[in-house]
Amino acid sequence: MDPGILYSLVAALLWGVQIVALKRYFDGYSAYALPVLINGFAALTFAPFAVATTSPAELPSLATFTPVAIGAILLTVVAIGGAFITFLQALEIGEVSYVAPINKLAPVFVLPIEVALLGAVLGPLELAGVGVATLAVYVANYEPGELVEPIKRAAYSKPAQLALLSAAGWGVGDVGKRVALQELALPPQLWVPLLEVGVVLVLLPVAFRKLPSWSQLRPDLPKFLALGALVASAEFVTSLAFGLIPASIASPVINTQAVVAVVLGGLLLGEENLGIRLVAALLAVAGVGLLAL
Repeated sequence: MDPGILYSLVAALLWGVQIVALKRYFDGYSAYALPVLINGFAALTFAPFAVATTSPAELPSLATFTPVAIGAILLTVVAIGGAFITFLQALEIGEVSYVAPINKLAPVFVLPIEVALLGAVLGPLELAGVGVATLAVYVANYEPGELVEPIKRAAYSKPAQLALLSAAGWGVGDVGKRVALQELALPPQLWVPLLEVGVVLVLLPVAFRKLPSWSQLRPDLPKFLALGALVASAEFVTSLAFGLIPASIASPVINTQAVVAVVLGGLLLGEENLGIRLVAALLAVAGVGLLAL
């Protein structure tokens, strides 16, 4: 198997475990505050590893950071931060059953962006794999009802439109990660904390009033440190994947984290509709199998 796809699979597993951990251990925290806290603790726990494993020779020169490069990095960070915000806004005013499936369609945006801007070329089997893996992510978030209803609602429903905008933001962010790690050749040890701190700065103005006090946060510090280490590890492996293969291939595989999360949720947390989730898991395996051929 291509190392990039293998890294993508490991990242999907780590991100899926993170989603389950959030559901199980972090009730009571604002949805706006959580991304700030998670990314902040991820940067904190990742910093010692980054320092210990990066030599000065690996750091990019100042010439790397041209205005275009800086613009690409800023666009990536803002797109990811904006995707967080619009998704949370969609959840505030809409039903999860309609918002979540649409929000997970980021790979649909990744492929045309990467083909148009970066000249990516995918073969028939790769295109089929991207399609099947993306369908798996959609089905994983689907609630019983009309399968295409969430998409139909996007035509007139503000929550669905916000979810679609969020998916586009994730798509731009995924392509931006590929640019940072391949075209700009930033080492993952530098990119991961740069991304995490950048997302914190983008989200902080929106989340500031929702952040917990020190007395509220202190009892959960061990949990946040553990989650931060998990997220930092997932982001690092994600970066390794985006550094090796096109974003249009890495993105749908990594987004099967949703399949991992819902299957684990059904098995460990007793969540409903496990049958649908298992269908999504089979689709995910089929999609990844096509990409690995």
